[in-house]
Amino acid sequence: MAGGGTSIRKYVGALKDSTTVSIAKVNSDYKQLDIAIVKATNHVERPAKEKYIRDIFMHLNSGRARADVAYCIRALARRLSKTRNWAVALKTLIVIHRALREVDPSFRDELISYGRSSGQMLHMSYFKDDSSPDAWDHSAWIRNYALFLEERLESFRVLNYDVELDPLGTRDVDTTGLLAQLPALSQLLFRLISCQPHGSSSYNTIIQHALSMVATESVRIQTAINDGILNLVDKFFDMHRDDAIRALDIYKKALKQAGQLSGFYETCKTIHIGRDEKLLTIEQPPASFLQAMEDYVRDAPLASKNQAVLAIEYNRKPEEEEASTPPPPPQVSTSEKEPEPEPVTKVMPRVEQIDLLGWMSRSLTRPS
Repeated sequence: MAGGGTSIRKYVGALKDSTTVSIAKVNSDYKQLDIAIVKATNHVERPAKEKYIRDIFMHLNSGRARADVAYCIRALARRLSKTRNWAVALKTLIVIHRALREVDPSFRDELISYGRSSGQMLHMSYFKDDSSPDAWDHSAWIRNYALFLEERLESFRVLNYDVELDPLGTRDVDTTGLLAQLPALSQLLFRLISCQPHGSSSYNTIIQHALSMVATESVRIQTAINDGILNLVDKFFDMHRDDAIRALDIYKKALKQAGQLSGFYETCKTIHIGRDEKLLTIEQPPASFLQAMEDYVRDAPLASKNQAVLAIEYNRKPEEEEASTPPPPPQVSTSEKEPEPEPVTKVMPRVEQIDLLGWMSRSLTRPS
């Protein structure tokens, strides 16, 4: 029964693909694009042929009108929203992912614009294919993969650069920028680690194809986080308490995620993903450095209070100058003058800089 049900399902899927292609040939103003999308995202449970993906990308190059790019995005979104088949959904997401990596940035910009107008970019939160236990496992992975792609677009909005193209963007950012960018990168890495496959999904060839792209991007994302953390630590012992508390939380989360990323890599290695890629070797900094950061936070100066006092003093000064001038003091002979007190120099406590062991040594192996 199970084998017969699978055969019927494949036959129905092939019939749907054939019907959709026939309709596109007759009714579509973008005939070639629509046909390529159907063939690149068909019901066949194998990776799409490269020819059809290249046909789609021809309509997304820099010389095409924005209207053509927008049509392609709507067509892909429509394909996602109508299907209940895991193979169609996954292959459509792979086309979107590859387009983000390989074609003109106008595709990314139009996809972000589409997400804003529709409320959600990929609409996959409730996707499920319950036709078989394997399809159920694949559906869970597809939902996580879609969330990663959505977070990839959201991180671009926050960072204002594509971490895949510019992983060194956090190296020279100021404190304010780091406190905004590192949480966005951390959330992106969280979504990436959530793409770790389980059960039958680990051995599905289409999922492995998508996972190989995800694993490759993890190197760039973790490199950006690592450079940002190094930059943050350089500034940490000069921060006021509010910023130091936020920076310490970011640092702790980075340590935790580094361990989780190691687990993700171990899973990839067991299913032979990343063999041809230079995945990172991750080492943790010493616990003594984390303790030094926590000690500093307890004694760090309060920026808001000091600034408020300075502001009050600054505002009072003009009022004192405008007050009526008091009568001059009586003249005192030179012999009766008391010696003027010596000026007192206030010495502010100095925070000792901590040797940044472990993390400062750039423990992550940089990609070539």
